[in-house]
Amino acid sequence: MLKQKLTLAVTTALALTGAAYAQSARDYISIVGSSTVYPFTTAVAEQFGKSNSSFKTPKVESTGTGGGFKLFCGGVGVQHPDVSNASRKIKKSEIESCAKNGVTDIVEIVIGFDGIVLATSKKSKPMALTLKDIWLALAKEVPEPGTGKLVTNPFKTWQDINPDLPAKKIEVLGPPPTSGTRDAFVELVMDHGCKEFPAVKDLEKADEKQFKKVCQTIREDGVFIEAGENDNLIVQKLAANPNALGIFGFSFLEENLDKIQGETINGVVPNFENIADGKYPVSRPLFIYVKKAHIGVIPGIKEFIAEFTSEKAVGDDGYLSKKGLIPLPAAKRKQAAADANSLKTMTP
Repeated sequence: MLKQKLTLAVTTALALTGAAYAQSARDYISIVGSSTVYPFTTAVAEQFGKSNSSFKTPKVESTGTGGGFKLFCGGVGVQHPDVSNASRKIKKSEIESCAKNGVTDIVEIVIGFDGIVLATSKKSKPMALTLKDIWLALAKEVPEPGTGKLVTNPFKTWQDINPDLPAKKIEVLGPPPTSGTRDAFVELVMDHGCKEFPAVKDLEKADEKQFKKVCQTIREDGVFIEAGENDNLIVQKLAANPNALGIFGFSFLEENLDKIQGETINGVVPNFENIADGKYPVSRPLFIYVKKAHIGVIPGIKEFIAEFTSEKAVGDDGYLSKKGLIPLPAAKRKQAAADANSLKTMTP
């Protein structure tokens, strides 16, 4: 054990020494991760670059939450990113992957809230959806009407599911498995929608593994179309196809209200106020994760954290709220900023 610790310490020291010598190769902050958090981090990066003549504008790449953590956890040194955007909390398996590669001191920063919306073209008639409707539309297996027996999803139109919905073909454009939005959608929509059925809910106690499989497995018959990590592309496709629905973060709805509309879920409209006060059922916190070992080696990371957690960025009237970020309550915001700026690391 001692030998392993010494080896890890030496490896980390060598990586950092290498990073110090290679500053000429990278004298800017490298950020990867969530497509949902991408527009917020990009806005902060641009503001940071403008207001700090001592530092270069950070480079921000949209790789998806899962893809971002894979890169972030790859190791310590300039060849690895400094910051990872995430539209969900880091998983235990990802923390373990980080630790294996010497990434042990991680600063977790909650930047605000976001809602996941189901949106359609403004040319289409609004749909009043429920979590139950959405699960029935997208689950691979559903209870057979009358028997409750699980069968391959037979539903072709929204009206097949609910007589109050239109008789249009079910066609949903959504994020791939590497996306934090997909993880959050499964947790907040699919896991809740399936519990509306006693036959499925009873599985939770009898066989949790099977319960998760039934609730979380999305159909693969062409109804759900993985549209990649580019949420703007989904918006473009919705504008061109009035029959399709798209799944993405609230900020993309906010930016494109001239082309698309958010559908109500369980009777609640996806807007800033409803997400902020917790009425909207599909909302989640957003994060950035910072590699503490890179602070003091890559220039500007501490200053970038200060900009990202400032009231002018994430406050009630901050420039990120104008881009669709839902601010944390004032007390939580203050605590998050204090923890971030003191570089408080996650506990294992």
